[in-house]
Amino acid sequence: MSKVFRNIYLKKRFFVVWTALVLGFLLSYNFPDIFGAIKFLFFLYVLALITDLILIFGSKGAIHGERLLPDKLSNGDANSIKIRVINTYLFPVRIKVLDEIPHQFQKRDFEIRASLEKGDSRFFHYSLRPVERGMYSFGQLNIFAATPLGLLARRYTFDRSQEVPVYPSFLQLRKYNLMAFINRLFEYGLKKIRRIGHTMEFEQIKEYIQGDDIRNINWKATAKKNQLMVNQYQDEKSQPIYSIIDKGRVMKMPFAELSLLDYAINATLVISNIALKKQDKAGMFAFSHKVENRVVAQRRSSQMNLILETLYNLDTNFEESDFSRLYIDIKRNLNHRGLLLLYTNFETLDALHRQLPYLQAIAKQHLLVVLFFENTELDAFAAKKAETTHQIFEQTIAEKFIYEKKLIVNELRKHGIQTVLTKPENLTINTINKYLEIKARGLL
Repeated sequence: MSKVFRNIYLKKRFFVVWTALVLGFLLSYNFPDIFGAIKFLFFLYVLALITDLILIFGSKGAIHGERLLPDKLSNGDANSIKIRVINTYLFPVRIKVLDEIPHQFQKRDFEIRASLEKGDSRFFHYSLRPVERGMYSFGQLNIFAATPLGLLARRYTFDRSQEVPVYPSFLQLRKYNLMAFINRLFEYGLKKIRRIGHTMEFEQIKEYIQGDDIRNINWKATAKKNQLMVNQYQDEKSQPIYSIIDKGRVMKMPFAELSLLDYAINATLVISNIALKKQDKAGMFAFSHKVENRVVAQRRSSQMNLILETLYNLDTNFEESDFSRLYIDIKRNLNHRGLLLLYTNFETLDALHRQLPYLQAIAKQHLLVVLFFENTELDAFAAKKAETTHQIFEQTIAEKFIYEKKLIVNELRKHGIQTVLTKPENLTINTINKYLEIKARGLL
């Protein structure tokens, strides 16, 4: 019996009717003629309350529910969560679903309201967008069921505790997975470069079709076949592609709730997969005061899972990044020339100049691409109309920092270092474009 009472909840209609009856009894002191009618309504109310109690607790049937979670959630993306509810009562019910969502989302007003016919089974969907990697704990799934009378509700609880990890954006990985390898990036407005040459790795001789480079015509094969034949070349394969992630304090800056580090992690996951699909070797490591989280560039079936697990555990340590240690580690451990995609951030020219000698030294041995970030909040602030002298002063400072980012790009390019300055949300696609450009032009 105590369990029954613990699961009884009074609905709003219960208090509305009860309040109306109390007011009716109070009015009957001044208007005795209505006392009989109010008394009749009171007994009718009690009867309805007992009927409601018997139906929801004493009749056959119940509410069954379950929360269906994926094996893992994708960081920075909308992840679909499903809830299944089954009504085995012999009458329709109205339900309210309250899911105890992990505290990281800070959603205190979540609820789903619906009506279920007898024997009905329905799925309800909602989405969650995590912005931090790690383990997320779901609490109880609470379902409140009420009869059509709507005076009482019975609470059902399911899935008392479920945990699901949040991994780097594997949904983004799937999005770009096929597009880069069937040459359809251009159709989606993503591919910004055109092939202006080819590498010297011969693939086959094929018939000439309109659009082929006439410089590749094979005249001997043409004379033999009596039709135009061209040499077809392919990108060189098995080249080492390393993603290097700066996990110092500069990468903790948040944009659209995701830190720069997480943008770099998501881009690393996607570009590693693309490199492997393009028959290159993908690897990664991270650094701050020391170099760690190393995955040696390989082309094996388990490589993506190894990179994913390594990225999952990556985090900033709020220390100043040591580029001299990065240079020494690269010189000691990377003996073959490769493509190094360095994700970092520079806010001022002075910050760049302190690290420029090490970047120049790395670029002598490898093809180095420095990817760093525009401050989109400064861009939005500078675009606003200034109305006071103080606002003009602030916007002038903001424009100075924006201009300094462009000077950083010019300084890096002046020293022969490939550079990508990008908005955080465009990092992944700009990284893909840079990789495809380098492969198309045979720069590596």
